[in-house]
Amino acid sequence: MPTFKELLNQNCFSTDPDLQRQAALMLEQRYNCEINCLEIDPSVQFAHHARGSIVIAAKLCAGVVIFQNVTIGSNQKFNRLTNQWENLGNPVLGEQVVVADGAKILGPVIIGAQTVIGAGAIITKDVPANSLAYGVNQIKPKDPQFDLIFHDPMPQRDQLIQASKSVINRYHATIS
Repeated sequence: MPTFKELLNQNCFSTDPDLQRQAALMLEQRYNCEINCLEIDPSVQFAHHARGSIVIAAKLCAGVVIFQNVTIGSNQKFNRLTNQWENLGNPVLGEQVVVADGAKILGPVIIGAQTVIGAGAIITKDVPANSLAYGVNQIKPKDPQFDLIFHDPMPQRDQLIQASKSVINRYHATIS
């Protein structure tokens, strides 16, 4: 049984169209995700095996990290007056972009390098490099003192457990 990484590599980098189709089908069946990019760097990472994600991008550059339940794709519309499609094209994510849980990036937009797209964000316009995008098309400069969401090394399991216990204790303090 191939791993997520093996299926991802077959889906994105195989030159055999039958192997690509088979890998794409297995990714959809096992992980409920679709990954289809014109260009994707081999260093791109999908946290939680891209569960629930649809990633149809023009280009994903080196170091991109995409979390679960993310949608990256088109935002096209048909103009009945001109009888033409408008807003054609899919997003390009620059180097070291992090896309948090549930974010949506739609249309022919460019997400600049070192940018973080916050959880649940809906982005339909270009985002400059070194930014934090959140909400609906809200953008501000990223604080250079902090890496948000993803940074090697990630916290250790015992650190996460201790932090969660602290939140539980804080909760109990509010109800007593």
